Amino acid sequence: MPLHIIKLCVGVESLQDLRDWRAQRAAQGHPSWCPTRMAPKRADEILDGGSLYWVIKGSILARQTITEIQTGLPGHQPVRFMLAPELIETAPQPRRPFQGWRYLDAADAPPDLANGAGEAMDQELAKQLRELGAW
Repeated sequence: MPLHIIKLCVGVESLQDLRDWRAQRAAQGHPSWCPTRMAPKRADEILDGGSLYWVIKGSILARQTITEIQTGLPGHQPVRFMLAPELIETAPQPRRPFQGWRYLDAADAPPDLANGAGEAMDQELAKQLRELGAW
């Protein structure tokens, strides 16, 4: 099973904000990546199908597949998680704030969220269903 990374999506108010920001960066020709200070010691496990799970406003709401981990870059954040451009919505999973990133075992990762037609369910509705214990 792959190992994942979980990280707060700072400065983003909603999943749509993240989509818009990623689309804007892609239109400018920039690949999708996430900078960080610390390199993961378990990089081989992450690169074996791992994803970066985004925490937005206190809940995991989406993930992006990690395609490469670049290290030794100049600046105060010398590591980059290079990400696949697709944002995959997940079932909302509450998370407390934390600094940096954390490992996330595959068994603890929320499932991908899609209804029968292959379209993503509204995140607010999914969050409310989860809080009510109906899902």
